[in-house]
Amino acid sequence: MAAAAAATPTKTANIPETMRAVQYDAWGGGAAGLKHVEVPVPSAQKNELLVKLEAASINPVDWKIQKGILRPFLPRKLPFIPVTDVAGVVADVGQGVNGFQAGDHVVAKLYSLNGGGLAEYAVASETLTVKRPPEVFAVEGAGLPVAAGTALQALRTIGAKFDGTGKTLNVLITAASGGVGHYAVQLAKLAGLHITATCGARNMELVKSLGADEVIDYKTPEGASLQSPSGKKYDVVIHCAVRISWSTFKPVLATTGRVIDVTPNFTSILKWALHMVTFARKWLVPLLLSPNKADLEFLVGLLKDGKLKTLIDSRFPLSEVSKAWQKSIEGHATGKIIVEMGG
Repeated sequence: MAAAAAATPTKTANIPETMRAVQYDAWGGGAAGLKHVEVPVPSAQKNELLVKLEAASINPVDWKIQKGILRPFLPRKLPFIPVTDVAGVVADVGQGVNGFQAGDHVVAKLYSLNGGGLAEYAVASETLTVKRPPEVFAVEGAGLPVAAGTALQALRTIGAKFDGTGKTLNVLITAASGGVGHYAVQLAKLAGLHITATCGARNMELVKSLGADEVIDYKTPEGASLQSPSGKKYDVVIHCAVRISWSTFKPVLATTGRVIDVTPNFTSILKWALHMVTFARKWLVPLLLSPNKADLEFLVGLLKDGKLKTLIDSRFPLSEVSKAWQKSIEGHATGKIIVEMGG
């Protein structure tokens, strides 16, 4: 029997030769270092998709990479088009792609080494792209890959289940109205956990509406000490904030409590290593996202079913991306900052 013929790549008409994009060509510079350029539209290679982008979301890691925190690993070379979390429509498919065709609406996590999200077109791997049902808007889906993916993996690290079979744990979520935090609250609620959350006073009712059982203003003495209003000790902390010392966590943790640090730095990694050596019962766990298709499909499904939502802090056209970049650098966004490619 003859072998099945390989899928023939399809291509939509009218893919332009060039596109608008935003890049930086030097380290640092913040929002002022972003430059609007006209560059060639990339081509989908083997197992890749060319996606006409509708929306992208900015994560703090994007501007931290620009500052040089991952040199010499990221980016591999300059100039660099940043951002990895995108949603759009498949414009072309490369050799070997069987699960997608031109016209499919998708959500994708672009490779960090390549970036490409602040542009009209980007190349995505089939392995990190999922179909986006009509119920999920592009601006909602674009918020998922890094932020919701991190929240999901943090909860799975502690054994959270989403089918009603998991343990009931007391969890503290810091910066609960932020990009990762607002997803973590919703997912923790779906997992049946008891949630104490910290955020600013203006977002307390919002965070409660997402599923938090107790909400603390981080600027109050209780918020600074992380003490639960009910006096509960935390089995787990999903730590989405910065500049909180390990000594602040220790008094509020249960005997075998853990702090899952979703924005780890060199210091937190050293503390984790020390705890591993000393077999401390209270310990800190640095979490680095491991993107995968199954998690992204699960999250898109929750959005479709109305069990999860993306809070959108603000939306900017590509022409005003510097404002979006600066807003992310300043912090305090409620949910996600979205860039739309239509303007």
